[in-house]
Amino acid sequence: MSHAIQVTKRENITHSPTLNTVLMVEETLKSGELFTLAELKRKLPKQVMHQTLTRILDYLQISGKIIIGTKGILWIYAERKELNDLIKRGTEL
Repeated sequence: MSHAIQVTKRENITHSPTLNTVLMVEETLKSGELFTLAELKRKLPKQVMHQTLTRILDYLQISGKIIIGTKGILWIYAERKELNDLIKRGTEL
């Protein structure tokens, strides 16, 4: 009976991606290309488990850094330096 309880406890534990893995995915997506999930997996320098990658993509989408559409995944976040350049070239209202 205690074995069944231990198995259940292990099933409820979810793996959290490391910061290095999140940064690796971000750097790959920053190339500006539109990636399918399969293409992204191939482009990553290291192999990432599917569940870990989808968790990272969920986080990046919620934080406004990527958009996930029917054709793929696209990096949309503008770094502050890029925003400052756009503001300098923009029209004042």
